[in-house]
Amino acid sequence: MKLLPHTPDWNASPPEVWKHWQLVQLRDYLNRRVIPFSAHYGRLFKEHGIHPLDIKSLEDWSRVPLTSKQDLANPRDFVLMPNEAVLRREPGMIFTALLHGKNAAKEQAEAEFRPILLTSTTGRSADPVPFLYTKHDLHNLDISGTRLMLAGRSQREYRHINLFPYAPHLAFWLAHHAGLGFGTFMLSTGGGKTLGTDGNIKLIDKIQPDILIGMPTFIYHVLREAHETGKRWTNLKRIVLGGEKVADGLRARLRDLATALGSPDVHVMATYGFTEAKMAFPECVGESHEASGYHLSPDLGLVEVIDPKTGELVPDGRPGEIVFTPLDARGTVVLRYRTGDIAEGGLTWEKCPNCGRTCPRLLGPISRVSEVRELHIDKLKGTLVNFNLLEHLLDDQKGIAAWQIELRKRNDDALETDEVHLHLTAEPGVHEADLELAVSRRFHEATEITPNELHFHTLAELRDQLGVGRLLKEEKLVDHRPKAHTAASHVALSS
Repeated sequence: MKLLPHTPDWNASPPEVWKHWQLVQLRDYLNRRVIPFSAHYGRLFKEHGIHPLDIKSLEDWSRVPLTSKQDLANPRDFVLMPNEAVLRREPGMIFTALLHGKNAAKEQAEAEFRPILLTSTTGRSADPVPFLYTKHDLHNLDISGTRLMLAGRSQREYRHINLFPYAPHLAFWLAHHAGLGFGTFMLSTGGGKTLGTDGNIKLIDKIQPDILIGMPTFIYHVLREAHETGKRWTNLKRIVLGGEKVADGLRARLRDLATALGSPDVHVMATYGFTEAKMAFPECVGESHEASGYHLSPDLGLVEVIDPKTGELVPDGRPGEIVFTPLDARGTVVLRYRTGDIAEGGLTWEKCPNCGRTCPRLLGPISRVSEVRELHIDKLKGTLVNFNLLEHLLDDQKGIAAWQIELRKRNDDALETDEVHLHLTAEPGVHEADLELAVSRRFHEATEITPNELHFHTLAELRDQLGVGRLLKEEKLVDHRPKAHTAASHVALSS
């Protein structure tokens, strides 16, 4: 077996070292683990006549077919299932068996290949897709979680509270393994579904954590309610967010709430992750509060940025769709996976101006285009609307305490025109009429449409409507438009 070069240093290795190492690792990984043991990729590489040794550059790799969500209809085909006869002939297995016995070799194979954990996609727009982890993957999750801690300048003596809901969801398990990998105190509350907002506030009040980790909307409502009930949380140093986009306006609100609670120097850092990667990528904490991109783990995954229309690679620093390939995963493995997400600032290998690390970074904002295609882009009054833009607009708008966008059909008739209804809660002291005027104007400037109706609610009403503490992800955009076939059958029955 060919020995791989030593893994470069995540913090300080230059781009040329990483790029060479990634190609060597990619060829070895494909040759020894993916092609022999993955039903899907074994077929794919054979059908296209591709051999790992033919891949001598990133351009060569870019000619390998992309994988998308539609390809995952049979998840079992993407699980690495080893051939026992092949494993027995591997030098590493032979060495372990000779040195420690056959049982030790069997345990080694079990640790590498036996699935012991499952997470899944959230299944908002399609059936959830399971992703399996082995002990080998959990070790990599420890590494990914540890880097989240390092990027956030945590310390082992800090107290961390994980507010992600208990679920087969990457965000919860990454936070859990961040604590294990870094060797620090990490208390998981299960979020709002387990303890409720009040229960989480009471627990935070007792623990007085240094770092809160969770969904942006839920943490916002926890901090807001804590402030409204007179709590003092003077020990907060970081707020780490995952699972949703984070607009600059929301970051500012979280810092303001932390200041009001007695912690004026809080840093708010976001993470970018997705189930298919089995890891997430953190922003860093430096002297500035400015976001400087999501720090990748080039030893664990290869990230490409492509033109979403042509599938061709785009130059560094140019916007494009994020494509991910693991370099050391077991369990469920997807290669050249199209996330459907656009990194507006593209990929950069330049040294981070905030923390000085030289690992590659994705520069945001990142738009969840996969969700946009299904829910957020539609013909409304003849205009193509990007609701990613509207979400940032509402998060950045001063005077809004909470919001939800609802898509409807006029008269609930599937054959009628689309309508946009905006549900708002105004901050105390803000006049609803003034806020309605400001929001309608900004909507029109950004999208050339105006909401059909604005509905004002109390904060408690809108929290319930959003599903705060009840749903895995709060419903900030809901589509209540009836399907056309439903309307057609209704007409037929009525005639």
